[in-house]
Amino acid sequence: MWSENLPAETILETKGLTKEFKGFVAVNDVDLKVRRGDIHALIGPNGAGKTTFFNLLTKFLPPTRGTITYRGVDITHEKPAQTARRGIVRSFQISAVFPHMTVIENVRAALQRNLGTSFHFWKPESSLFGLHERARQLLRDVDLHDFENELTVNLPYGRKRALELATTMALEPELMLLDEPTQGMGHEDVDRVTQLIKKVSAGRTILMVEHNMNVVSKIADRITVLQRGAVIADGPYAEVSRNPQVIEAYMGSADNELQGAH
Repeated sequence: MWSENLPAETILETKGLTKEFKGFVAVNDVDLKVRRGDIHALIGPNGAGKTTFFNLLTKFLPPTRGTITYRGVDITHEKPAQTARRGIVRSFQISAVFPHMTVIENVRAALQRNLGTSFHFWKPESSLFGLHERARQLLRDVDLHDFENELTVNLPYGRKRALELATTMALEPELMLLDEPTQGMGHEDVDRVTQLIKKVSAGRTILMVEHNMNVVSKIADRITVLQRGAVIADGPYAEVSRNPQVIEAYMGSADNELQGAH
């Protein structure tokens, strides 16, 4: 059982993380703890600072002040590539797949990138056999084994998202940052991708930005709510969803998202 006395169980922590743009505070003094093995959801109305926060974690933006610690190491001022090598991998913000390659070729390309052999396409096919088997296993993990020879461009939207999960896992992340994984999906795809996230979370830690409260309520172990760049609630779904500040924040946004509308 995790407790405050076991700091080793905190895989990622931010303290006082702040980002200002010419006087506008996009992320405001955020303290966040992500526990190893959790699915941790970051939610909040549009403009709450969720994407900026992700950009700080992945080093696409430098913070104005505050610290980011990963596995006990201060990574606040690292370059994006250094942070990625530590096993923090972000998915979904921009499609990470090549549309005119087959499904299995996409996963193999990600595996090759992880081995540092991304441009060795002239290697004999036999030398890539191990990668081929690993790619097949990853496709089985995301229920795409029947699509391995399909051109990616022909996949339905939800299946493309499943492929992005597979290519992300090929990079062997310890912490997966999922940026709105169900955005733009119909109910059937949302349900499928939600189940896949739950499935691939085994042995990993996931921090996800997600608008769909149905998804969050089903799979998140812990939820942090941002409003105007600041944390207004943090805890399990049952507790957060009853928080008056959170209800008010969501009542003011379209369709009262807290009640599960997307």
